[in-house]
Amino acid sequence: MRYVFAVLLSLLVAGCSKPQEPAPTASADAPLAADAPWAPVRFFADGQPADLAEWNLLRVAGGRLQLNREVLPYDLNTALFSDYAHKLRTLWMPKGQAASYDPDNEFDFPVGTVFSKTFYYPRGEGDAVLRSYDDGPDLRGGGLELSKVRLVETRLLLRRDSGWVALPYVWNREQTQAKLMRGGELVSLELVAADGGRESADYAVPDQNQCAGCHGTDMKSKALHPIGPKARHLNRDFAYDDGLQNQIARWTQAGYLKGAPAPQQAPRDANWRDPAAPLEARARAYLDINCGHCHSPKGPGNTSGLWLNAATQEPLRLGRCKLPIAAGHGTGDHRYGVVPGKPDESILIYRMRSDDPSVMMPELGRSVVHEEGVKLIRDWIAAQQGQCG
Repeated sequence: MRYVFAVLLSLLVAGCSKPQEPAPTASADAPLAADAPWAPVRFFADGQPADLAEWNLLRVAGGRLQLNREVLPYDLNTALFSDYAHKLRTLWMPKGQAASYDPDNEFDFPVGTVFSKTFYYPRGEGDAVLRSYDDGPDLRGGGLELSKVRLVETRLLLRRDSGWVALPYVWNREQTQAKLMRGGELVSLELVAADGGRESADYAVPDQNQCAGCHGTDMKSKALHPIGPKARHLNRDFAYDDGLQNQIARWTQAGYLKGAPAPQQAPRDANWRDPAAPLEARARAYLDINCGHCHSPKGPGNTSGLWLNAATQEPLRLGRCKLPIAAGHGTGDHRYGVVPGKPDESILIYRMRSDDPSVMMPELGRSVVHEEGVKLIRDWIAAQQGQCG
C-alpha cells in the first residue's frame, strides 16, 4: 500500500511540474532577442524541411542574421561570381565527425555534414542594392546586420547516406523567414555601381535540378559534390570572433578536419583581386573556381576539350589556339578559344562578356556580365605571346 501511495505521489508531482519549453525560433510575429537561447543544430537524415529555421544553423535575432555556436563560417581565396552577390558560407558537422584532408580534391566529408551559403547584397537607397566586390562577411558584431543587407537566398548542401542533397531557401522581404523553393525563384534587383551606374539583374535562385549543373562535377556518377571546400580555396585567414586565423588550421582545431598539414605546406590559390599576385595565378584561380568544376576531364564540359581546372597545364586544353567542337552562334564566328595577345578574337572572352543565355559562359549562376572578371581574363590573354596557325 505504501508503494502504491509513493507511485501516485510521484505522478502527481510530475504532472504539476512545468514542462521544459523548447528553445524559441525566429518568426515574423515574434523576433528573437540577440541573447535568446539557441536550440542545437538539427540534421534531417531524410525529408525536406519547409523552413530554414528548422535546421537551427542560422537565425534572425537582435536585428542580425546569427550563426549557431558550432556553425563555422569560412570564405574562399577566389569565389564563384553570382551577379555580384556577397556570400556567407558556413560548415557544420555532428560532434565527433571530421572531414579527411585531400590536397587536390574536395575533402571527404562524413554523413551529417551541412554546408550553408547565404547570398546577400549591401543595401543602397530604396530597394536598390550595391554592385560591389565580395570581401567576405563581417561577423564581428555578432552576425550580418540586417538593416545594411538584403538577404536573397540560403542554399544548403548536406551529406546523407545516399549522397549530397541541395536545398534552396528564399528569404521573404521582411528578412524574417527563408522558405524552401524547390522550383527556384526569380528575384528582380537593381544593382548600383560605385560610379552611380544602374543595372537590372534577374537573379535566379536555382531549382533543385539546376544545382546539378554546377555540383554534378563527375559525369560518370552524376552525383553532387561540394565545389569550394578544397585546400587551395580554403588556405587563407578568416576574421573570427576571437581573432584572425588560417581556415585550415581552424577547421583542424575545431575537430572538423583531420590529416591536414600545416597551412604553409598546403596548396593555395591566388586571390583574383590581389594586385601583388602574378597575373597568371590570378587568372587561373578565377577560371578554376568559375569554370573548372564543369570544364575538367570528368566534368560535364569535358567533351568540349576545354579544361580550365587548376590541374590542367597543357596550353591547348586551356584554349590556346584551340578550335571549337562546333562553330556558329556560340563562337561569335571566332576561330579559336584563346588567341595569344588578341582577347577580342578569343571565344573565351566573347562568351564571358555575353548575357545572351544561348551564348554566355558560365551558363548558370549569372544574369549580368562580370566586368572585372572579363577584364582580368582579357589582360591574361593580352599578355600571352605567340600566334595561331
